[in-house]
Amino acid sequence: MTVVRSKEAQLHKALREIHDAIDRYKDYADRNLIRVEVGSEGYPPDLETLVKGVQIGAGSDRKVRFLRRIPVDPMTGRAEWNLQAVQDDPDSTSWGGKNVFDVHSKSRATALDGSHYADW
Repeated sequence: MTVVRSKEAQLHKALREIHDAIDRYKDYADRNLIRVEVGSEGYPPDLETLVKGVQIGAGSDRKVRFLRRIPVDPMTGRAEWNLQAVQDDPDSTSWGGKNVFDVHSKSRATALDGSHYADW
């Protein structure tokens, strides 16, 4: 039970870290500090972009990174996540590939509270 609670806490932390990075990217895009692709709604194209970073402003050599690395999902043991785009149906289980609006665990297991990790 203790091991499961610890993994659940790690999952919450990893999800929070990714969500914070997506939110910061969106904030930079909304303030026109970074260039974004038309139709992306200001969200990152993928998680790798958050790690590699993006150029700030036109003609500047400065880059901003939003994540040091993609966190590992403690439930699967891999740095792989189910992604959701703004354009995707909220109940969709496949990613449309245009942007990253939200992330979920790929684990199909049930949490201690009875919910599924994939729904967190």
